[in-house]
Amino acid sequence: MEQKYSSTSSKMDSKEVQMLKRALERQKLARQQAEKILEEKSKELYDMTRHLQAANNKLEGLLNKKQTDLSDSFMDIIDPYVILDMDYNVVTMNDSAIKFLGVDHRKESINVGAMVHYDYVNYTLEAFGSLKKIGILRNYQAKIVLKDKVQKFIQINASLIYDAEQNPIGIHGIMRDISREMEIKELLDEQRRELNIIVDNSPLGIALTVDGKIIKANPTFSQLLGYTENELINTTPQDITTCYDEEECYEFVETHNQSGQDNISVTKEYIRKDGSTFFAKTNINAVRDQKGEIKFQVVVIEDITLEKELQKQKEQLLVDLEASNKNLQEYAHIVSHDLKSPLRSISALASWIKEDYHDKIDEAGQEQLSLLQEKVASMDKLIQGILEYSTANSSQLLSSEVDLNEVIDTIKETIFIPDHVNVTVPDPLPTIIGDKTKMQQLFQNIIGNAVVHIEREVGHVQVLFKDTKEFYHFTIEDNGVGIPKEYHEKIFKIFQSIGNKERSTGIGLSIVKKIVDRYEGDVWVDSEVGEGTQFHFTLKKSVLTDENKGA
Repeated sequence: MEQKYSSTSSKMDSKEVQMLKRALERQKLARQQAEKILEEKSKELYDMTRHLQAANNKLEGLLNKKQTDLSDSFMDIIDPYVILDMDYNVVTMNDSAIKFLGVDHRKESINVGAMVHYDYVNYTLEAFGSLKKIGILRNYQAKIVLKDKVQKFIQINASLIYDAEQNPIGIHGIMRDISREMEIKELLDEQRRELNIIVDNSPLGIALTVDGKIIKANPTFSQLLGYTENELINTTPQDITTCYDEEECYEFVETHNQSGQDNISVTKEYIRKDGSTFFAKTNINAVRDQKGEIKFQVVVIEDITLEKELQKQKEQLLVDLEASNKNLQEYAHIVSHDLKSPLRSISALASWIKEDYHDKIDEAGQEQLSLLQEKVASMDKLIQGILEYSTANSSQLLSSEVDLNEVIDTIKETIFIPDHVNVTVPDPLPTIIGDKTKMQQLFQNIIGNAVVHIEREVGHVQVLFKDTKEFYHFTIEDNGVGIPKEYHEKIFKIFQSIGNKERSTGIGLSIVKKIVDRYEGDVWVDSEVGEGTQFHFTLKKSVLTDENKGA
């Protein structure tokens, strides 16, 4: 039994020994591997230290020996590169720096601190003081004055150079010319100041919104609403407005949010702080980011309350004017009828007397009766002219195709044209869209006025035409007696006529003026006494094509 136990115990001891041996081997291998890694890292650290020391010694040598040539590594730097001592004297610099500063350290001593503009001296002292404490200077910006008095803005990134005992012995850094950038920045700042002046003094209310909330408002916007700018901050348009037209507002919001449209106008009703309201024309301009999302919105409002009141008054005046014109037309027709009836009776009686008593009335009496009939005829023409004048500016303009050549032919057959006078149209006239009756009146009154004032043996009346971009330009030219200059404007006024009163009522050309005015044109005359007359008038094309344009 004891022999068996002893044998078992011996086997167990042998296993433990084997296990310990294997563990020792693993530990030994791990230690060798760790020592190898440590040795590699130590070598890397040693190499790095030597490299840094060599680089530092190189810079230190440059400072101590004040060499004149840069190493190859510095020559490759494109930006101006400068090495200074602790008093800001240039030790060395690359060609870019020499060219930029306009001085050569190899020919003269240079102190960079002396180049700093006096406005930046204190700032520079603080910046380089910080550099000496923390060892690095980033994005330092200042103005320097070069040898030729040229001023430049520069940006410098610099760091300290240390000796072997880690004492700072110099400064090296790269400078960049930012003069153009500063000019642009100053220009933008100036434009921003000017824009702020414009916005602050604008008669229009202007507000800036982000995510639907007001973040800035100009004085006019605040005054219109009766709030201070601080009170308006973070309010939404819904807090200060109601929609004048709910459907229009809904479409407005949907269009602005979904269609990508950046400029939209709408009329809105605004609520002042005291509860009163006013109408304003509102323009909203969206400014979007690169993704097309709305970044912010500029809201411009213009108070149109007075304008809307004036519009209502105008509409009411137009209604009243239409009613008045209708009454005047009715009155003109009544007066025309009531006056023409006795005139016809007088004319008939004069004719009967002349026929029935021709053998009892002497030549003088017969002449008086003829004169009476002429006066009655003139009175009848005058009444007809007044009736046409009263309707020239009140009747509705109807639109249809009007061949002006046919209009002239009709006029030649309608009015009395003396045998010695010819009415011609050298070049065909256009077919226009307009009111045929008004065109007939227009041309007939001018042509009729021309043919009765030609006293030459052979009379000529020409109807000429010229097409311009916006207007039709017509000229009716005659070789008649001419019109004195003092009457060139008066003849277009009612009851103003020249020469034989029997041949003119003084109404025809005033009707011409009214018709031309309705077509937004102009009428004028060129004439010299004894040399004939040119009547010019224009008709606006856009008005001619308006269908059924009312009074």
